[in-house]
Amino acid sequence: MTDYPAPPYQTPPAKPSSNLALASLILGILGWTVIPGIGSIAAIVTGHLAKSEIKNSMGALGGDGMATAGLVLGYASIALGLCVICIVFALLGIGFLPFLQGG
Repeated sequence: MTDYPAPPYQTPPAKPSSNLALASLILGILGWTVIPGIGSIAAIVTGHLAKSEIKNSMGALGGDGMATAGLVLGYASIALGLCVICIVFALLGIGFLPFLQGG
């Protein structure tokens, strides 16, 4: 009886990532650093487009995690910006309240 060595294990080739998913991730990071408003909105748009593209590819494209990360970064940046705007207006309102009351 001859012993044959086991064939080497080969990992399946990795699926190519969606370019829109990568763009969403990059724009989400840029939305927190260099271009806050526009980068965040673009990250949200490209993230949703990437999710749709990945879903319609029926498993041929990867990058769902990158698209999700871009969406989370974009939405979180927009939410934080809106909270800051609300706080600023509230503080300005409190600051002007004595003037409105005649004090």
